[in-house]
Amino acid sequence: MLTPGPTVAEILASHESGSGSPIHTAARVADAIAARGQDGTWITAGARAELLAAAAAIERRPGARTLPLYGVPFGVKDSIDVAGWPTTLACPDFAYTATETAPAVQRLLDAGALFVGKTNLDQFATGLNGTRTPYPIPRSVFGGDLISGGSSSGSARAVALGEVPFCVATDTAGSGRVPAALNGIVGWKPSRGLIGTVGLVPACKSLDCLTLMATTVEDLDRVFEVIAGPDPGDPWSRERGARFDGNRIRLGLPAASELEFFGDEVFRSAHLGLRERLPGLGFDCVTTTLRPFLDAGELLYQGPWVAERLVEFEDFLTARPESILPVIREILTGGSRFTAVDVFRAQQRLQELKAVVARMWRDVDVMVVPTIGTTFTVPQVLADPIATNTVLGHYTHFGNLLDLTAIAVPLGTTPDGRPFSAMVFGPALSDDTVLAAAARLLDEPRPLVAHSEVRLEQRERR
Repeated sequence: MLTPGPTVAEILASHESGSGSPIHTAARVADAIAARGQDGTWITAGARAELLAAAAAIERRPGARTLPLYGVPFGVKDSIDVAGWPTTLACPDFAYTATETAPAVQRLLDAGALFVGKTNLDQFATGLNGTRTPYPIPRSVFGGDLISGGSSSGSARAVALGEVPFCVATDTAGSGRVPAALNGIVGWKPSRGLIGTVGLVPACKSLDCLTLMATTVEDLDRVFEVIAGPDPGDPWSRERGARFDGNRIRLGLPAASELEFFGDEVFRSAHLGLRERLPGLGFDCVTTTLRPFLDAGELLYQGPWVAERLVEFEDFLTARPESILPVIREILTGGSRFTAVDVFRAQQRLQELKAVVARMWRDVDVMVVPTIGTTFTVPQVLADPIATNTVLGHYTHFGNLLDLTAIAVPLGTTPDGRPFSAMVFGPALSDDTVLAAAARLLDEPRPLVAHSEVRLEQRERR
């Protein structure tokens, strides 16, 4: 496991004080990427000269040092458009050059952030394991041929390797949280609509969510204040919810018998050990159930939502089936078997589960479960790609179906050297409480601040 690079906060402090500069930071990033070569992290990264020129342009901007992300480097998952750059979705025959930048990414650029390049992913953002790519298969930074997780595989690696302090990725069914867990970083899926998805090639448009990856909650807060906000072009767009009030957090814990670790006793022991420490961290622990959440998760790939992927990719699947990886082609083709009756039946069942879950939030503020129940190596996933992928999504598939906000929190390693992560999740628009809970798990100070005032200042700068 490598030591992460400087955080957003540390880079900003360096640039603002003059002890460092965007040009020096760009050089460090370019050298770090070049030193590793084609390791499955980046699909397209800026050349050294391009990054230095972009950094110099940021330095020349009026009031540059007051910009909220002055010279902070970042990566973007290669399913999100950046003008002048190819968007590939890890399918070279599908690739096109974007003519416009996704508004969410543009907010970062306007705030002085330095765009580095496009990161690797499971093809068409379909998968949670990181092996479904025609480019080099990324591995976890923890080694041992451990998978990186996906679909935002390259984004998680770029942050964990310290090449950039944060990445913009996506999370439809766990695609941000799973690779974050497998690479020992923080991966946050905000409530759907808080970050606009215009400029994202959708996987499942009704469920897609842009996600942020970093190494600290503080960095997530800083970046979110810039990137979030209503987007009139996104029909799912909405305002952020209430701020955390500083009180003790009612933490829901499912019965241990409801937790599934797929025979991994090391992961079971690590998670149960965490649960014993929770009361001392400012949580009021409440016994609850995970059953309705898991029931909703089963609808995602066993139900008709897989057919929604055909809205975007059916024409390409029909015209160029040989251009799609076999496992992705199998998943997409399977979407055609569902009928309109299947869709309505599943929607009705999901609504029933939403009602059950809504009543549960009267008794708890957030819940804590494992992010993943076990890990796999690359050969294990390649040998059984569908079953292993389902295991990886056991605790994440239900997130967007039930309109939740969720964050993967790194908690060190197990005795056998694998990354250990817990997931905190809560109802829609409880994002600030979920972040506060994550910060407590990390023993990271998180002052109660008027985030809205910060956002107002940033909007006035635009």
